[in-house]
Amino acid sequence: MDGWTLHWLEAEGTLAPWRPAIEAELAAGYAAVAALVPPPRLDVVVQRVAGWEIPELGMVGNAHRPSCFSVTLNPDNPNFEPSLAAGALRRQIPHETHHCMRMAGPGYGWTLGETLVSEGFAGRFTQLAFGNPPEPWECALDAEALRRYLPDRAALESRDFDFRAWFFGADGTYPRWLGYSLGYALVGEWLAVEPRRDPDTLVNTPAATVLAAAWPRLAGQ
Repeated sequence: MDGWTLHWLEAEGTLAPWRPAIEAELAAGYAAVAALVPPPRLDVVVQRVAGWEIPELGMVGNAHRPSCFSVTLNPDNPNFEPSLAAGALRRQIPHETHHCMRMAGPGYGWTLGETLVSEGFAGRFTQLAFGNPPEPWECALDAEALRRYLPDRAALESRDFDFRAWFFGADGTYPRWLGYSLGYALVGEWLAVEPRRDPDTLVNTPAATVLAAAWPRLAGQ
């Protein structure tokens, strides 16, 4: 993993029993990224923390800045080892690497619309890397529900939105994972009319370009 420095944070518990499998999955994720683009130099934090993970996976990834992302693992979660064996960790790698590259390029974004597009692009980049079907959070709602919750143009341009509500259903206003599913669908609608599917396009296309083409399609206009 040239250019990547791994940092193991284990104050809350050792990862030693799983370290060979974790390292192998990180290497597989790196190789998948490298097959598409030259991987950027990154610090990769691998930490054991309970309670931060996606419950269904026992792990979660987070991008922090253009040069750093983390994967948080909870081996005490009964879903951790099955998810690790099924490739969930390796698929986190291109997703978070994409966030880092987008932060270094057009930016992850500050508005709801920009955030939706950045998450959708990260999912589609991962799909390009591994050919995987949508993750559960990327297909949590059907087309009818997505249209029902599709934000209007004013909401898309707002910076005053609750990320945890839109993406995790934190306060019950929106269904869980709505934002991820909307973003994945919006980028999918854009790709349906966009002939370019190269990695650079998936990293650097401005959110406004995607929304201008995809929002009317998803809204049925």
